[in-house]
Amino acid sequence: MGNTLSSWLRLGGGFVMFGFLTTLCMLVLIPLLPWRIARIKTCNYYGKLTGRLMMWVSGCDMTIVGEENLDASRPAIYVSNHTSLVDAFLAMFLSPVGTVGVVKKQILYYPFFGQMYYLSGHLRIDRGKSEAARQSLADLGDFVKSNHLSIYLWPEGTRSRSGQLLPFKKGIYHLAKQTGLPLVPVVVEGAQKAWVKGSMQVARVPIRITVLPAIDTSGWTDDRIDEHLESVWNQFRETLPEDQQPLAA
Repeated sequence: MGNTLSSWLRLGGGFVMFGFLTTLCMLVLIPLLPWRIARIKTCNYYGKLTGRLMMWVSGCDMTIVGEENLDASRPAIYVSNHTSLVDAFLAMFLSPVGTVGVVKKQILYYPFFGQMYYLSGHLRIDRGKSEAARQSLADLGDFVKSNHLSIYLWPEGTRSRSGQLLPFKKGIYHLAKQTGLPLVPVVVEGAQKAWVKGSMQVARVPIRITVLPAIDTSGWTDDRIDEHLESVWNQFRETLPEDQQPLAA
């Protein structure tokens, strides 16, 4: 009972602060509506503060390995495995300034955050409409390439309930081919134990984030799509602990 009450109190206090900071961010974004890049970067700064705050509220002990590979001076496509709601806060503070996030359109229904995200200039995709999602990613590719921005996304396409690695969708290949940007794997261990989907309790568990060196995609070709994706996926598989290994392995 004590642990449950403590978790609720931490979550309650954290979300009060989250709502306050998100409201402030929205007030800053409204005058910036004509300038999408300014809105994106403003939200990156907001994310670094708010994401770090929410991870502090969670009580999880975080270890970051390879943080030097989060290089704001070099645009890249950051790809991460997805196992928990905690991943959103991790992505917010890990993303270098000048990084565009890619999330499902249902984010708009989240109180405070959804409305802020609507104003942010980051991308929302409809996973139920594959053709529209592909077109949105293609438009994003053109946008980041012309403005020297980065992208942060979850290539599995959905959250893994068990924490085990899922297959990657082909969207990251097409983005890499279109933009010429390198891929930077961001491997998250243990987050699936911190906030289980459908639960309102956050557990104090260790979370390890390993940012691997950038993968050059300049030589990728259409006739080897599966091979290219597998090479990235294997880097995740080789880094993740046993309880997060894919079932196929």
